[in-house]
Amino acid sequence: MPFIDLATQQSNIKTQIDDAIQRVLAHGKYIMGPEVQELEERLAEYVGVSHCISCSSGTDSLLIAMMALGIGTGDEVITVPYTWISTAEMIALLGAKPVFVDIDESSLNMDPQRLTDAITPRTRAIMPVGIYGQTANMTEINRIAAKHGIPVIEDAAQSFGATHCGRKSCALSTVGSTSFFPSKPLGCYGDGGALFTNDDELNERMKQIRVHGQMKKHHHPILGINGRLDTLQAAILLEKLKIFDSEIEMRNQIADRYSNGLSASNAIVPPVVQSNDTSVWAQYTILTEDRNALKNALAERGVPSVSYYALPLHLQPVFAHLGYKRGDFPNAEYVADHCLSLPMSPYLEAKAQCHVIDSIMAAADTMLTS
Repeated sequence: MPFIDLATQQSNIKTQIDDAIQRVLAHGKYIMGPEVQELEERLAEYVGVSHCISCSSGTDSLLIAMMALGIGTGDEVITVPYTWISTAEMIALLGAKPVFVDIDESSLNMDPQRLTDAITPRTRAIMPVGIYGQTANMTEINRIAAKHGIPVIEDAAQSFGATHCGRKSCALSTVGSTSFFPSKPLGCYGDGGALFTNDDELNERMKQIRVHGQMKKHHHPILGINGRLDTLQAAILLEKLKIFDSEIEMRNQIADRYSNGLSASNAIVPPVVQSNDTSVWAQYTILTEDRNALKNALAERGVPSVSYYALPLHLQPVFAHLGYKRGDFPNAEYVADHCLSLPMSPYLEAKAQCHVIDSIMAAADTMLTS
């Protein structure tokens, strides 16, 4: 049983993917070819924003967004300690300081009630993360940010396709950012990412930064990076976007089966989708007191599982100079110590889903009686 099944999807759309790749090989425009612009138009329409800027990775999308907002040395950017390192890493690479805010114990996303206390005169942006497939409470985060005149960058690397109060992830803030890493709900066959905004000026700056700060050929008014999405990946994403909504529905069906099957166990806390939100279930992540015991028991039954972000960012050695210590963010630390992600992909067969549930229930019963 694969933890994430990419092979079945590829098999299902092999003809379409092969044809798309052949079209690129035929016209030979491997960088910024016509498929790139077409993808940007389709993605902007899908999300419901004016502009989409494709780029080389989700990590680079965060970097480009912050560069476009002028963030640099001495500035502060507020984010969460429970996420992949690239969120805080890009802040630090620009010379700014990551300022962490604890997560909400239910959604596992940024807790807006803790946000105001983290804002200082040096705060230049707020960067919530849509962990495991659902957005943060962007309504409340945007309200607080607007009160202080601070832009919001939504790190939607895991939540692209989800909705918050009826609006798509990446259309919820000043800038939306996502990743097309292969394991993401919408993934390419390499690295890729995209940025979304309704701000015309910001759009132009991000487009320039993506191509070495270039406004026109050989004319560079600002510094930038080599952050382009290649044409082959754009062509692949165009085909995968056609089946994306149906795959989200399949993910939700699997999540519902997991939650219903695990609801009877006192040893397991299933994930919760917040009211007014939907999830794309990038991961299905449970909480349990003895995570390692459950992980080992599942492995004995042939069920793969992953403990994501086992060491929160504020405790990472690279951020030791920030002065955080264990106990500063108890919710993030608890989740990091007790979370376990289960197999999740649209093509996980019903038999395999039942085996996952049965294996967890058997292991949980043993854990409770031991």
